[in-house]
Amino acid sequence: MTENAAALIILVPLMASFINLVVGLRWKEVCYPLTVATLGATVLLSFSIIQTVISKGTITYEFAGWAPPWGIAYVIDHLNAFMLAIVSFIGLVVSVYSKKSIEKDLPKKTAHFYTLFLLLVAGLLGILATGDAFNLFVFLEISSLAGYALIAVGDDRAPLASFNYVIMGTIGACFYLLGVGYLYIATGSLNMADLAGLLPNLYGSKVVLGAFAFMIVGVAIKIAFFPLHKWLPDAYTHAPSAVSAFVSSTMTKVGAYVMIRIMFTVFEPQFSTEILPASAMLGWLAVAAMLYGCVRAIAQTDAKRMLSYIIIAEVGYIVMGVSVGNRMGFTGAVLHILNDAFMMACLFLAVGAVEYKTGTRSLNSFGNLYKKMPVTMAAITIGGLSIVGIPPTAGFFSKWYLVLGAIGAGQWVFAAALLISSLLTAVIFFKILVNIYFGPQPAADLQGNGAAVISEAPVSMLFPISIMAAGVLSLGFLSGKIISSVIQFTVPGGF
Repeated sequence: MTENAAALIILVPLMASFINLVVGLRWKEVCYPLTVATLGATVLLSFSIIQTVISKGTITYEFAGWAPPWGIAYVIDHLNAFMLAIVSFIGLVVSVYSKKSIEKDLPKKTAHFYTLFLLLVAGLLGILATGDAFNLFVFLEISSLAGYALIAVGDDRAPLASFNYVIMGTIGACFYLLGVGYLYIATGSLNMADLAGLLPNLYGSKVVLGAFAFMIVGVAIKIAFFPLHKWLPDAYTHAPSAVSAFVSSTMTKVGAYVMIRIMFTVFEPQFSTEILPASAMLGWLAVAAMLYGCVRAIAQTDAKRMLSYIIIAEVGYIVMGVSVGNRMGFTGAVLHILNDAFMMACLFLAVGAVEYKTGTRSLNSFGNLYKKMPVTMAAITIGGLSIVGIPPTAGFFSKWYLVLGAIGAGQWVFAAALLISSLLTAVIFFKILVNIYFGPQPAADLQGNGAAVISEAPVSMLFPISIMAAGVLSLGFLSGKIISSVIQFTVPGGF
């Protein structure tokens, strides 16, 4: 049964997406409960998978009984079991949150929205589970196409933002596919484990060098890694609130997983540190990403756009941790994938609730809002403190490991950049929190002028926000357990 779970975790949301469309076009009220139930099932499957991996080791599922490299196999170890649990859980939380938001923003497109949402989840889970380089490309495109469509149904500027994303995403996919093609030319195989055994004897080949470069650049575009980030701020800003919350907390993290898989599974770690020094280049670009993202975030007045630029910096943290090439840095990077997923989901969900109640995302509208939306503002406070890295929130612990990793590698500039970027985010959230708790009362809450009176978000939105805020707090206390039971087994040999 546990081997079948590796396939079911993708098959369940994939099949439900088609059922949702067929049934939802006639009875749209069925779409929401069907989506929540489906994603609840994926969470149970993901927890079953990670428990099995922890207790018994890697799970392998071979399609139609064809053993790789002739057949396609799903191979789930500690790293992708960890990622499956993250994506499944956040998908469930966001689906619960989405009800009121989608009823307001997309009342006539409910069936289409939930169909695409399930398809996006299925695509991301497929990327994580597959052990085949080309099959990964297929799932990458499934998730990308669903993501393009979901972003396009946002506000008036969303179609153009989605179009720009389509262009950049297609270029990224083409680069990745070219790399896979070159690897197939050189080795005659697409299975990742098989490639890992064949490639060491071919590291001097220019075809292999080109394949690695194409794949890394393609993935860098997909995760909006500086300077290939231009599509992200517009796409995440103008998408519907539920979509922004889900894609911001999962898509860049899944892309980071793909980068790790290429650098340390398909290729040996020393390939990107000695033969083709990609790690050093990625490290310095990560420093630029951290500083650029934070500086641009300071200048924003739109809450979602501000968070979108912070994501660029957060991607920099993860890549920097991977690039330093030691156990502490890698542990920090993987832990930050988890922490950042929860932090971004918490903040985007809370901002979406503010927009739902006030009709605006302007940071100026947050003035004295804690009196009217105390739980939502508390979530923004917790998420903001975690982004800064204030203990005992989750963000502190992953940043601590990242700093130790940079120092252990002798990269003092990396450590300094991480600390400076944390100070910049402190400036950002200090201004926001001062406005929330001491700022002027929003004009929209003035009675007697026909303006709506602001109140707390609906329970269906408030519960998911509270879950994510509680997660940001609890993950800090649980970080030691998470590292000892899962993350330590993801660290590549030799680190």
